[in-house]
Parts: sequence; C-alpha cells; structure tokens
Amino acid sequence: MTTFTIIKLDARGEYELSYEGKLRERADSFICIDAVFSFADRDLGYIKLRRGDRFREWFYAERWFNIFRVEDGATKALKGWYCNITRPPVIKPRQISAEDLCLDVFVYPDGRTLLLDEEDFAELNLPKDEVEKAWQAVDAIRFRVSKRLPPFDEIRQQ
Repeated sequence: MTTFTIIKLDARGEYELSYEGKLRERADSFICIDAVFSFADRDLGYIKLRRGDRFREWFYAERWFNIFRVEDGATKALKGWYCNITRPPVIKPRQISAEDLCLDVFVYPDGRTLLLDEEDFAELNLPKDEVEKAWQAVDAIRFRVSKRLPPFDEIRQQ
C-alpha cells in the first residue's frame, strides 16, 4: 500500500503540520487516504480526538473542501466527519498538500452540522472570489449531507 505525506498549510501557504497516511483509493477527481491520529488528545468541545483514532480522508482535485471521516480507534464507532474548507489540494505521486481557510463544517453521525471558525475565516481578508468559493463549499457539504451522498451515506437518524 502506497504511503502519502499529507501537509496542512495555512491560508498563506505556510506549513502547519504533516502526517502519514496510506492510499485507499484514487480516481481522476479525488484521492482517499487512511490515516491514524498520532497527535496529543484534543477535546474540541464537539468531538474528542484521541491518539489512535482512525481517519478516512477524501481530497478532491477540483473542490474547495476535504472530508475526514473520524472513527474511534478503540471501539470503531463513528464520531463524525470533519470537513475543512480549503483551496483545491495539490496532489503529487506521494504527497498531498492543502491550504486551510479556517472555515470548517463538522457533521455528527445523525446528520446535524456545525459551522466552525467563521470569525477566523473573516479575518483572513481573502479575495472576494475565494470567499464566494469557500461559502459555496460549505453549501456543497450541507447539500451532500442532506442527500446522504457519499461519504455521508452512513448518517443515521436518531
């Protein structure tokens, strides 16, 4: 299985962090990576990320977002989907990099959504066309959730 380095950059294109993942699937329009959360435990308030949690990550060649399916590393229970609003990624043979635009959408296993970091996004002072593309990405994620389109086809009503 091919190993990839995933690099998270900030909106200015500066390095924030990197980690390794294994190729799960590759198509013309996306790449899917399996990764294990290897950072210190984090309580984000709406989700707790623990060392060993499993991530399935979709990076779309032409889209302004990526989607991370988060699974408990011990119990295999679905914790939700973390959706980053980003500029389209740069996908190389063994590396993926994406410029994070701060704005995020968290999707709970029951389909509820939570919009995150609007203030941080506003402070970026992005060009108008990029602001529009970012908000279109939020709308696209919400649409996919509402229609239960992959990878949100696992959503279960409570």
